[in-house]
Amino acid sequence: MSRSTSLLVALLVAVAAPPRVVHSQGILDRVKQKAKDRLNAKADSAADKGLDKIEGAIRCVATDKACIKKAQDAGKSVVVTDAKGHPLKDQPYAQPPGAPAAAAASASSGPPPGTGLWVNYDFVPGDSVIFAEDFTRDEVGEFPKRLELVSGNYEVAQASDGRYMRGTAVGYVKIPLGRMLPDRFTFEADIQVAPGGYVKLYLADPDKTNGIGYVQFNPSESGVTGPGTESISAPAEDVNNTVFHARVMADGKHVKVYVNDKRVANAPSVNLGRSNELWLGLPGDENNPVLITNIRVAASARKLYDALAATGRVATHGILFDTGADALRGESTPTLVEIGQMLQQHPDLKLTIEGHTDNVGDAASNQSLSERRAAAVKAYLVANYQIDASRLSAKGYGASKSAAPNTTPEGRQMNRRVELVKN
Repeated sequence: MSRSTSLLVALLVAVAAPPRVVHSQGILDRVKQKAKDRLNAKADSAADKGLDKIEGAIRCVATDKACIKKAQDAGKSVVVTDAKGHPLKDQPYAQPPGAPAAAAASASSGPPPGTGLWVNYDFVPGDSVIFAEDFTRDEVGEFPKRLELVSGNYEVAQASDGRYMRGTAVGYVKIPLGRMLPDRFTFEADIQVAPGGYVKLYLADPDKTNGIGYVQFNPSESGVTGPGTESISAPAEDVNNTVFHARVMADGKHVKVYVNDKRVANAPSVNLGRSNELWLGLPGDENNPVLITNIRVAASARKLYDALAATGRVATHGILFDTGADALRGESTPTLVEIGQMLQQHPDLKLTIEGHTDNVGDAASNQSLSERRAAAVKAYLVANYQIDASRLSAKGYGASKSAAPNTTPEGRQMNRRVELVKN
């Protein structure tokens, strides 16, 4: 029991006896209010600290629209406050660019890597980002600038956890990639679909190319369908009217599909085709709209050891952390397994683990965060793969060594990375 609550209980007991002064009830009311104010202040402080964990967040008074717009135009998160600087309970702009839409400011991703359902999880995100979009640079109510409308009705919508493209009619949108999609690639997006709805992903124009398949996501079953091939199954949890993370990992005709932490499809030979654009089928209506955000398309590189042997260093985007923290997320399991096994198979290999961030937020905070994240990776490998700590060193560089310009979503995605350097 907190001190404030104890005080309140004591006072309530004391006033159970007949009042000895005329104004005792008024005094009690004032004391109650003070106790309540103290408890509320503690709650506000806890919420304040939680919001402070949003990486690179900018604080803006709710009435300061210029501050909010400036931060959004720069691709930064916004924590909205009252005139005294206290964060409001409703945070419509608090979602960091590039982070999964369902993530809370200080929420944990769940079980750590290598435990629970993550044991058999094998998705590894591509490292060369081809396209990334979270719609933070688009105007609410408008069609996204970087997508192309084929048919239907779509607009950018603001939700409490970020911005989405919202579909309210049957139709398609195209994602121009600017290059031919490679044989090995990954696709990711945060999606919300009503019961009976779906999202279909095509790698080429479905009306012009015969004999190609597609990937489908819906609340009851998801997977891949192609000529003579079908691999679909139900997700591990109820995702009706809930934002879930959709993933596709393709290597030639071998295609795997994931809903959150479950692999729902594993098709060893399906023809999805390839082109320089992606097509999204997004049917919805006003009562049951389809929502999508945090789209990421990336080329997959060769194995980490092969890249290290060739160039002496390799960047990976498969090691993920809780927002603004150094806690490893469960999705990091496949990449950590590959690094751990590589170190075990090559006992003479010594590595420097480098942490890097984008330039969103305070430089000193980014520097500290990158150092802690690099140290967390080292500690995990030492503890879980019995790697001699002397073989590993950890360094953080913040945003000082950008791999790409921070002016685009793709660039910021590329810069949020862990690099392995051969010593």
